[in-house]
Amino acid sequence: MIDIARRTHYLCAMHFGNPDDTICAISTAPGIGAIALIRVTGASTFDVLGSLFSKDLTSVKSHTAHFGRFFRKAELIDEVVATVFRAPNSFTGEDIVEISCHASPYIQAEIMQALLEKGCRLAGPGEFSMRAFANGKVDLSQAEAIADLIASSSAAAHKLAMNQMRGGFSRRINELREKLINFASLIELELDFSEEDVEFANRDDLKSLVHKIQVVLSDLIASFSAGQAIKNGIPVAILGAPNMGKSTLLNALLDEDRAIVSEIAGTTRDTIEDEMTINGVRFRFIDTAGLRETVDVVELIGINRAFEKAGKASVILYMVDALESDATELKKQVNQLQERIGNSALLIPVGNKIDKARDISALETKFAEVENMVLLSAAEGAGMEFLRSKLLSITADLQSEGTNVIVSNIRHYDALTKAHTSLCSVLEGLSIGITGDFLAVDIRKALYHLGEITGEITTEDLLGNIFSKFCIGK
Repeated sequence: MIDIARRTHYLCAMHFGNPDDTICAISTAPGIGAIALIRVTGASTFDVLGSLFSKDLTSVKSHTAHFGRFFRKAELIDEVVATVFRAPNSFTGEDIVEISCHASPYIQAEIMQALLEKGCRLAGPGEFSMRAFANGKVDLSQAEAIADLIASSSAAAHKLAMNQMRGGFSRRINELREKLINFASLIELELDFSEEDVEFANRDDLKSLVHKIQVVLSDLIASFSAGQAIKNGIPVAILGAPNMGKSTLLNALLDEDRAIVSEIAGTTRDTIEDEMTINGVRFRFIDTAGLRETVDVVELIGINRAFEKAGKASVILYMVDALESDATELKKQVNQLQERIGNSALLIPVGNKIDKARDISALETKFAEVENMVLLSAAEGAGMEFLRSKLLSITADLQSEGTNVIVSNIRHYDALTKAHTSLCSVLEGLSIGITGDFLAVDIRKALYHLGEITGEITTEDLLGNIFSKFCIGK
């Protein structure tokens, strides 16, 4: 841990400047409001505030708030509340003071200017979180979860980020690394006694352990598509022949006239996308061009794009005319569509235009054997609540697939995939009886890639890329 801290200290210096500086930043969004928050952290925090704040904070207890006046060059700027967090029990692991002031742009600028005049440096994007990582308050995956938490726009995305920030994912990865490190150390020990031809690491036990780790890695890798859907909005593609009511359904789901609706077949020639949140879950609805045989070049491009979007969707709503469709033919169309798209998306047949039916119960009987069938009227709104509840049930399925830890970060997915590949090489080596030195190489690679996730392994480029995406003040 000492070596990691030293290396991280160096990388902080390379990316931000001297990590021993006392830094400051406005942590609230710009604009006029009731309250703004300005953060100061570093070894000289209390010295900087000594002549600026009307109360001496040097000896006050941690996690206490103090009302007082803030001055710049002896001129009163504002009455503020200074909240003190002492090292090491703070977000950054250093002394922190958070200044709550009135959110006048002038007041914020004056306070920041006063802090800079007293020796503070303006914090870079994510520098507070970088210091938290450098001082061992969070690991790298938890730091990334902070950014995801700030960016979360739905209850599901918020829950996903909170679980990662609390360390659920990190604990899983560290457990795998610890088990693998124990065997790696035994194999490394064998290399020191190569002339004696001794074997400290039982090969059958190692093979069993690698298989168990691979199962966990496979579950985590498989959860990535669900994680991306929850994080960025679950993609729902609306497919069907022309004049089935796809655009009408999109407008009904969004509760606005987003797409042009016309009796003329082929009105929609490109994809139309929009988002909405249903009971805390964000969905991305995609209206597509009507599927039919055509020689129209422009329409054909739209149809190809429809299949492209469907291939990336988590859910496909396949719309038909409930009055005109036959259940047997519909099941055949659904199978053909699933074969063409070729992904694991849930396909929901939607029988539209039930408002024109004389007997809805007869329609329900007709389609009783069609799996996941939904009957509705996009124009009149009948059945829309059932469709929404169906979509929400999918979210629960996504979050329970394979593992209670869901991967949503592309960097983590890449590292997990590489670690899995390295462990495949370990198993291959065990099957052909290669020597310990070659086994050790592949085990080291797996450990390296797992270490990349939590920050046991870091580089300047990696940290720079991650923390540069944070907002200033976080």
